[in-house]
Amino acid sequence: MEAIELPADSNPLTPANLFNVLTRAVSLHQQQVQTGTQQLRSWESERGYYCMLQNVFVDKSLPLEIRYLAVIQLKNGIDKYWRKHALNAIRKEDRDLVRSRSLESGVTEPDQRLALQNALVISKIVRYDYPIEWPDVISSLIMLLRKSSQEPSVNPLYLPRSLLILLHIIKELTKIRLQKSRANFQSTAPEILNAIGQIYVGKVQGWKTFLESGGEDEGGAIDNIEQSLLAIRVIRRLLVAGYEFPNREGDVREFWTILRTHFAYFLDIVVQEPQVLVDEVQKLVENHLVQIAKLHLDMARGNATAFALLPDSVVLLRAYWGLVSKFGETFGSKTAVTSPRRLGTDGGGDGEDTPILERLCLRGLLLLRACVKVVFYSVQSIKYRRDEEKNEQKGAKELLKTQLLTDDLVREVMEALVTRFFVFREKDLREWQEEPEEWEKSEEGEGDAWEYAVRPCCEKLFLELVINHKDLLIPPLLNVFATVSSPEVENIPFKDSVYTAIGLSAAAIHERLDFDAFLTSTLVTEVQKKRPGYSILRRRIAILIGQWVTVKIASSNRVIVYQIFQHILDKDDPLNDLVVRVTAGKQFKNVIDDWDFEVDLVVPYLPGTLGRIMALIEEVELVETKMALLNVVSVVVGRLEHHVMPYVEQIISMLPPLWAQAAEENLLKQSILTIFTKLIESMGAESRRFHSEVLPLIKMTLEPNSPTQVYLLDDTLDLWEAILKQTASPASAGLLSLAPGVFPIFETGTMNLHKALGIVESYVLLAPTEMLNDHMRGVMFASFASILGTLKPEANGIVAHVVEIVIRAADSLGGEHAVEVVGSGLVESGFLAKLREGLHGSWEAHQTTGPRKKHTPIDGIVETDYFNVLARLALTNTRIFVTALEAVEASPGQTFEETMEWLLTEWFSHFGNIGHPVQRKVNCMALTGLLETNKRWIMSRLQDLMTVWTDVVTELVDDKGVDSLVWSLEQRANYSGPETPEDVRRRELAVTDIIRNVNVQDFIKHHLQKAIEDYGGQEAFQQDWLVDVDRDVVNDFGKLGIF
Repeated sequence: MEAIELPADSNPLTPANLFNVLTRAVSLHQQQVQTGTQQLRSWESERGYYCMLQNVFVDKSLPLEIRYLAVIQLKNGIDKYWRKHALNAIRKEDRDLVRSRSLESGVTEPDQRLALQNALVISKIVRYDYPIEWPDVISSLIMLLRKSSQEPSVNPLYLPRSLLILLHIIKELTKIRLQKSRANFQSTAPEILNAIGQIYVGKVQGWKTFLESGGEDEGGAIDNIEQSLLAIRVIRRLLVAGYEFPNREGDVREFWTILRTHFAYFLDIVVQEPQVLVDEVQKLVENHLVQIAKLHLDMARGNATAFALLPDSVVLLRAYWGLVSKFGETFGSKTAVTSPRRLGTDGGGDGEDTPILERLCLRGLLLLRACVKVVFYSVQSIKYRRDEEKNEQKGAKELLKTQLLTDDLVREVMEALVTRFFVFREKDLREWQEEPEEWEKSEEGEGDAWEYAVRPCCEKLFLELVINHKDLLIPPLLNVFATVSSPEVENIPFKDSVYTAIGLSAAAIHERLDFDAFLTSTLVTEVQKKRPGYSILRRRIAILIGQWVTVKIASSNRVIVYQIFQHILDKDDPLNDLVVRVTAGKQFKNVIDDWDFEVDLVVPYLPGTLGRIMALIEEVELVETKMALLNVVSVVVGRLEHHVMPYVEQIISMLPPLWAQAAEENLLKQSILTIFTKLIESMGAESRRFHSEVLPLIKMTLEPNSPTQVYLLDDTLDLWEAILKQTASPASAGLLSLAPGVFPIFETGTMNLHKALGIVESYVLLAPTEMLNDHMRGVMFASFASILGTLKPEANGIVAHVVEIVIRAADSLGGEHAVEVVGSGLVESGFLAKLREGLHGSWEAHQTTGPRKKHTPIDGIVETDYFNVLARLALTNTRIFVTALEAVEASPGQTFEETMEWLLTEWFSHFGNIGHPVQRKVNCMALTGLLETNKRWIMSRLQDLMTVWTDVVTELVDDKGVDSLVWSLEQRANYSGPETPEDVRRRELAVTDIIRNVNVQDFIKHHLQKAIEDYGGQEAFQQDWLVDVDRDVVNDFGKLGIF
């Protein structure tokens, strides 16, 4: 019978209960694992939990799997709760106890897996506690190291375990960026190097003597080599991160020399033929070489000046180049191999580890590239540098430039790269045949992939050399090119490597090479040749054109380019194997996305080319390849715009099956959604006929708890937005049915909120009647109210603008009654209350000054948006505006008149901060319209009104009385370029806006005269209101000719 897991409150944390729960958590029964894991999680905040976990770990009588889980839980807990200010932070006494036992438990742990996890535990504690809470951790480890290496009676585990712990501590300390913490770490570096250096040298000497002289203690020799490997791993990180100026330290310079000697010795051992070491030892020695090579590379990248100034660094670099050059002699294939039956093995396939010479060669190439960057690219830094440091940097650069990158070496490097490393290996050709998609993908070298493969790294190095040694390298490169750039030359491997160089250096040599002549005289012929090996050249031609098309290919030759791509995408040609066609398909993106692209030239070749790319998408199997080719189609659609219409059905027919095949491959689905978006945008209003294929995809993503939403929502919203913009009125029932799905996005508060607000705006413009029905209106206003006050100004502006559109739409559709319904909705949803709260808080803040001045709860731009909403409602219907404000619950004990007093005070005070002329006019007209109420709270503001009137009329109305915001008949009809259906809707909305139709001066004059009449005439108005207005304000307003 299985044990029953009790709730946390009835299963208190005790050593026995913890052991039982850990036992269940490592069970083979999934249910027990789940309940055990849940219980462990519930104890994470319990006092003493992590001390008990450590008790389990240090008890060597317990099963390994239970101890392993305990130390894993301890490590994870340190990540989450060790910081003092973390939520549910581990108590100080518990931290002290865990810390005090961790070293001793680590250095005596016999199991390697457990020792590693404990080392990680210690390193994480050190990251947080060194040097304040745990100042002696490093000195304690150094003492253990010295004791274990000098006293034979000490536990033999002390040394390897101490080295392991120190390794992970230094790994953590090297991540520190705070200057004070780095200084503390660097202050300990000399002592660590002294201790570890002695151990390393002693251990290497021990196993070196055994290899040279023999002996009976083979186990001791293997222990020595394993421990020296651990030591060099520590030293590698210490030398790079532990010293600010390692080249100035005598111990570092001495050790650098020792390691250079060891590197040569280790290399001599591992390259011997036949192999003299057993596989285990061979691997360990090779790892020593790799660690030293990593040290060289890390130093060159992290502290290039120090690298150059350390002893014999130029000699070291030349030795690396000698190794690279020697390796290059056997790197490439000398003949074009086209049949799998002719492929042999070259030690690089079938999952075998990369040979040590290739790994060292790669690091040598990376080192050379790092040195080239040091010489030719200045690193900008805000760090203050003393004269000594500046002189060192200058000296290092000069040293590398004059003693390493000599003309002879640069020419030698370029020649070797082109003639040896750009040539395909038989391994590459075999993988081309056996795994074409995988091989083609690996050859792209995207991102930092070039750091992990020889040929892509060679391409990077070649490019750096050509850019910075144009006069030296371009003439010989063009001379070599001239010898092979003829259809009669059929040395395919060498021609491919030279074409590779010409493609990489296109930006540097385009002024000295007539590529158009080469295209027409050579490439056109070569791409049509049907001989063994020419598939290699066809692939290279596709890449070469893709590299040159953005640099220099004449418009008159673009047709030839399109013909070439159409030809090499033809599946019926046996030389166009999958690699050739996939490469051509991807490179077609560069051809079509060029700045000088002309639609008319490519249109005749699109049916064949585009059709073959789409067929290729269905043929390939790798998701990454499908995505890359879909991206090409997407670019084609985008560049063709409305010219894509003849191919739309062909493209869209391919997408639903691809979606079904994608299953859980969400990246592929993202690519499909992107193409749909581009198609909708290109087709415009014609895209409506494909809504039946597209709308279900949007609905699927919007489903509550949809597992794909987190991956696809962003692209889905882009598609949805494009559909709304390109749909002519009236909207279909299917499109309208999606509208409620946009509002839950507001609740997530994600980066997609801005897009969701834009979609709501598009719906209101497209289908105002449907969006203003009882249900949708309530949901929309409630959603707006829930986010109001939490948004950034830009998003808040969209909300305000949508509400303005809703108010205008209601007035247009149903007049006063519809506006009244909208006003009630704004009140009932809490939207107006939120708006009032923000404005009141801003008013209160503006009443305070000095040290106790309050900060406004809303941004100035947001306050403008709030007043715009009120202004639009007041301008549409003053009575409804007043009624809505009266319905909003005021502050306790505050009358409506008092509300209007502070609101108008803030409104007039803020008016000067409203910058946009249209918004200034809206607010001016709204405030003017309030005169219709004939209430004291607005009549007493006559001076403020006159000030606003004077400012706005002076700004907008010219000497002839023409309002610059009122559109003439010509302006109403004037629009340029193609318009989307939504553009038309926005233009029509603007044309009907009162702002574009009513002269603000006439509006003010009308309302002022009516107010005077309603109050009993000029004399009564003068005595009761105008008499309180400043004479200067009245005079300035009188100059406008309104009053």
